[in-house]
Formats: sequence, structure tokens, C-alpha cells
Amino acid sequence: MPEWICPYKNGSLLFIYVQPGAKSTAISGVHDKRLKLRIAAPPRDGEANREVLSFLSECLGLGKSKLEVLKGESGRSKDVYVDLPPEKIIILLKVLS
Repeated sequence: MPEWICPYKNGSLLFIYVQPGAKSTAISGVHDKRLKLRIAAPPRDGEANREVLSFLSECLGLGKSKLEVLKGESGRSKDVYVDLPPEKIIILLKVLS
């Protein structure tokens, strides 16, 4: 299992590194054992956090209520809860990489 994901409660915990202010929103590899996301939204007033959750919910086919930033709301390193098992998330995100 990749280091950027682990089982947590009834779902998974994703360890994410966010690069806000990018030209487009996309997965761009791994940074410091975290899944790296380039986010088109700026890092102000929670815009980047909303974009992270929106992007992940679209990639994973989940409603936004099934995802939650548990740690790192004001930083680039974020821990995001996803209401899916790790194995399913890995399969869905590999299709995009």
C-alpha cells in the first residue's frame, strides 16, 4: 500500500501535499510521502481546500459530504478522510495517473 494512504475508521486517510495556484487541478505524483495535488484555486479563504475536496470527490465518484479535511486546513500538508476503502481509492486514482 502506498505511504500516502491508510485505513481509518470505516474508510481511508489520504495524506496530501497541495500546491495551490497551479494552472490546472491534477494529481502530480508524490511529495515527501504524500500524494501531491496541483490545485488551480488560490490559497485564501478556504478556496484551495474546497477545490481539493471537489477534485477528489469527482475523481472518486463520491459526494463531497463523504470527504473531510481532518488536519492541515491552513497548510499545504493535509490529512483527508475519505469514506472508501484504501484498495478502491488506489484503483480509482491509478486510472488518473
